[in-house]
Amino acid sequence: MTVHFIGAGPGAPDLITLRGRDLVARCPVCLYAGSLVPREILSWCPPGVRLVDTAPLSLDAIIAECRTAHEAGLEVARLHSGDLSIWSAMGEQIRRLEALGIPYTVTPGVPAFAAAAAALKRELTLPEVAQSVVLTRTPGRASAMPEKERLAAFAATGATLAIHLSIHVLADVVAELAPHYGPQCPVAVVARASWPDEQIVTGTLADIVGRMAERPVERTATILVGPALAARDFADSALYGAHYLRRFRGMDQ
Repeated sequence: MTVHFIGAGPGAPDLITLRGRDLVARCPVCLYAGSLVPREILSWCPPGVRLVDTAPLSLDAIIAECRTAHEAGLEVARLHSGDLSIWSAMGEQIRRLEALGIPYTVTPGVPAFAAAAAALKRELTLPEVAQSVVLTRTPGRASAMPEKERLAAFAATGATLAIHLSIHVLADVVAELAPHYGPQCPVAVVARASWPDEQIVTGTLADIVGRMAERPVERTATILVGPALAARDFADSALYGAHYLRRFRGMDQ
């Protein structure tokens, strides 16, 4: 049988996809990251489901659960927070499953940076201001950063940065970015985006550390940095311009 990797979204249970919800509802085994996946999602599991919180488990123990279910002919819903394409540790699990000949699927989820932007009611790419979003992080105990993937290198492009897993080193982030964006560059910290206890703190590179000291956040926060966060005087996109010719609209429209 199949292991279904499912992006459970950033926090709000209704931000899981319909496909993800339906998979959860049909799988008799559910492995979930208990520290990050909301309990409401587990309410969709079928009666008699085997629920396994993977937060305290090692990779070997997680794969053992998948193998046991596979040998019993049981499908597995493997729930991760956010989207599976970034910082999910899915890659190492897939490598083990492939070695064991266990089939799997991948269902995407709403990523934290998108939920953070929605909470701010901001577009992260604006015409002539920023057309790129860089998803990155700072070095941590679990994963080092490749030498070329430095915050300063990304900042030199002027792109909007979505910095994850780094709220505990906010002062270091500011120190590295300020020479490139300038002290008045807007910053937003969104903690637990879409959860009931969501927190939003906005400011600039000059004052965000002080503002965060008043509302300390220890984890599960996204730091957004870049001119697009506060830009107001920007050009309209040509896409919807009256004289922009495209496949579905002629010049006479």
